[in-house]
Amino acid sequence: MKILIVEDERALSESIVAYMKQENYVCDTAFDYQEAKEKLALFDYDCVLLDIMLPNGNGIDLLEMLKKENKMDGIIIVSAKNSLEDRIFSLNVGADDYLSKPFHLAELSARVQSIIRRRQLGGSNVIHYKTITIDMLAKSVTVKGDLIEITRTELELLLFLLMNKGKVVSKSTIAEHLSGQSAMYFDNFDVIYTHIKNLKKKLGSSGEYLKTIYATGYKLEA
Repeated sequence: MKILIVEDERALSESIVAYMKQENYVCDTAFDYQEAKEKLALFDYDCVLLDIMLPNGNGIDLLEMLKKENKMDGIIIVSAKNSLEDRIFSLNVGADDYLSKPFHLAELSARVQSIIRRRQLGGSNVIHYKTITIDMLAKSVTVKGDLIEITRTELELLLFLLMNKGKVVSKSTIAEHLSGQSAMYFDNFDVIYTHIKNLKKKLGSSGEYLKTIYATGYKLEA
């Protein structure tokens, strides 16, 4: 899962990144309004942690921009403000959640996971797809009831394809999602080919659900 942390307090941002990476999230950061605006325009995120008070702008303006553009990024407002009015206003504008500073990183992680489950994975900790079962809490995958060994990257790839099932996902989109960088930084997509090949092999006959679309990308059957 890929998240954007919009926070101008660098020490706090670094702490969030370190913790969330341990929880298997790909983390992108922005430290001011303009940087956040540019990244939100370029990339799609599973969840955005959005501070209200930012250098050169306001986080609420970024939230309103996302809603006007009908982007599906989940939004958690992270703010030092703790008034009921601020909470209600943020939620009415379109935020999914509101977390006041200071907070425990474990609680932040739980809220991020809850939003992603609710918005993209049907709200369940256990996801069923044909003969494949994914346990989000255990971060495990079973195929036809048998537990398989799967790397963090392969699990992230499987979840990303599952969230886009029935759609053709390009190699560049996959690369950006897994790395958190623009595809322009990649000389080739050999690493994506390798991950796809390994994932198909580990899924066994269930790997047939994952189709290669020639010269375009990959698609998980709907």
